[in-house]
Amino acid sequence: MKLEYLRLKNFKAFRETEMRNIPHFCVLVGANGTGKSTLFNVFSFLKEAMASNIHTALVKHGGSRGFSEMRSRGCDGDIEIELKFREKSDSPLVTYSLSIGEKDNQPIVTREILKYRRGSSGQPWHFLNFTNGKGFAVTNEVDEVGDESDLQREDQSLKSSDILAIKGLAQFKKFPAVVALGELIENWHISDFHISAARPEREAGYAEHLSSEGDNLALVTEFLHNRHNETFSKILKKLSERVPGITKVEAKPTEEGRILLRFQDGAFEDPFLARYVSDGTIKMFAYLILLYDPNPHPLLCVEEPENQLYPSLLIELAEEFRAYSNRGGQVFVSTHSPDFLNSVEADEIYWLVKENGYTSIRRASDDKQIMNFIKAGDKMGYLWKEGFLQGADPL
Repeated sequence: MKLEYLRLKNFKAFRETEMRNIPHFCVLVGANGTGKSTLFNVFSFLKEAMASNIHTALVKHGGSRGFSEMRSRGCDGDIEIELKFREKSDSPLVTYSLSIGEKDNQPIVTREILKYRRGSSGQPWHFLNFTNGKGFAVTNEVDEVGDESDLQREDQSLKSSDILAIKGLAQFKKFPAVVALGELIENWHISDFHISAARPEREAGYAEHLSSEGDNLALVTEFLHNRHNETFSKILKKLSERVPGITKVEAKPTEEGRILLRFQDGAFEDPFLARYVSDGTIKMFAYLILLYDPNPHPLLCVEEPENQLYPSLLIELAEEFRAYSNRGGQVFVSTHSPDFLNSVEADEIYWLVKENGYTSIRRASDDKQIMNFIKAGDKMGYLWKEGFLQGADPL
């Protein structure tokens, strides 16, 4: 799946902004406080709302004040989120629109729409349309429908107006459009890896995917070694190319029921425990575990991957992110590193600018001056340091 468009209104720092023609590999840059993490919060907010309800998601991401804290300060009206995506490159463009308001001081879903555009012209067909907990969903397969009059709509009422309609309907195959959106939201992943979380020994357990902070790195290592040894061997080969000397990584169970992550340096007989290995080695290994997941996330967001990594490794890390996106998993990365930006194409870069208290999003390839510099041989990281990404001061 590929997210092609994102529009936000009244969502924290984003009073009214949009991203068009989003690439498979998307890099976000901006000064501190402009909203890079907030943009990722859009995805985690929708994931929480899908898992529970709007009220819980608002409190989790906005604190006890919930709706009033999540809505852009000084603004009235609903919080609005709109996504456009395709299941495959030749699939119809799907638009999902969500509006969140308040009634009797309680948050509610005021409007929720899912629609398909069948071709380049004409009005899109509505496959889900709910207002204040009541509406309809189309139950027949989109590929079987030749005319809008053939759509089979089924009226539905939700038990509460703070529940997303897609939450329940995504569990049933007879709502194929909703199932696709539900899978996208449930499986996108926000990575904010912390070295300190990955080093300690862990209780024995089971984990197939790396967690957001990476605290289950040893468990996922054990899983890949035991269940996907070919993939794990590829990860070790990649690691040895980027961190010379590393010949082996293992997750070793102890008699006390804990898991030790150990790294073997070919120059020494005994392996090192994770707590004695360099930050850069741990982080590069974790990112390779994440990027070579046998069941990859459809959308992966990574915050500031450059921390604890040598600048020379950032070029290769950018290549790994791009390779992941070429294999079908879309990648969003936020960064403060000119070295990382030097490894990225202009049409992959967006920069965030705060103006009059609110943030707007600009695409580097839409700026004629920047593109002229790029054609002349300049790199994006240098242009950023020199101030050509106006409002995105790296200092």
